Parts: sequence; structure tokens; C-alpha cells
Amino acid sequence: MSNQLAGREYLFDLGELQVRYRFDSAESATFTVVNGAGLAPDGHTETVDITVKELRSGLYLNSWREESGATVTHVEDFANGVLYSNVTVDGQIYTFVGSIKEA
Repeated sequence: MSNQLAGREYLFDLGELQVRYRFDSAESATFTVVNGAGLAPDGHTETVDITVKELRSGLYLNSWREESGATVTHVEDFANGVLYSNVTVDGQIYTFVGSIKEA
């Protein structure tokens, strides 16, 4: 990941699931669950190791594993403000599409 995301914070709005997400560095991010939609407790904050790959200017593939064992894979289209998210919790896959707004 280029350092253009490091230090920036966003609101990922996936309908019922809403998360504040800060890119701490090219390898780390911190998120806070605003509304967990039953998948995570509201207010939960965690710092995770991330793997980010720039696919084209403004488009990134981002993935991480949480302490709970949940895995998350995002296609983050900052150029168009669109987020595609797959979350796996306890073997169940949840798919979301939503918006990205800089916080």
C-alpha cells in the first residue's frame, strides 16, 4: 500500500453494519464498530494487521483477521466511495455493499 492511506480515517457504512476505520500504517489499522448489526458488539475497538494491495489508482484490496477469528476482505473503491465487504464469522459468510466517507 502506498502511504497515501496511512493516517486517514473513514466511515464504512454498510447499512446496518457501520465501522470507523483508521489506516495506522501500511500494515496496521484500527477500527471501532459503530453499529455491529449483530456481528460484533457496538463500540468494539481493535487494531489489526492488514494486507493491502492497490489494484488501480483509488482501488484497494484489503484483508485482515480479527481476535475473534472473524476474517474480513474488502474491495475499497475510494475513487467512487464504494465498499464491497465479505465477512466470515463462525464459518458463515456475510456480503455487504456500502459507502466510504472520510471521517
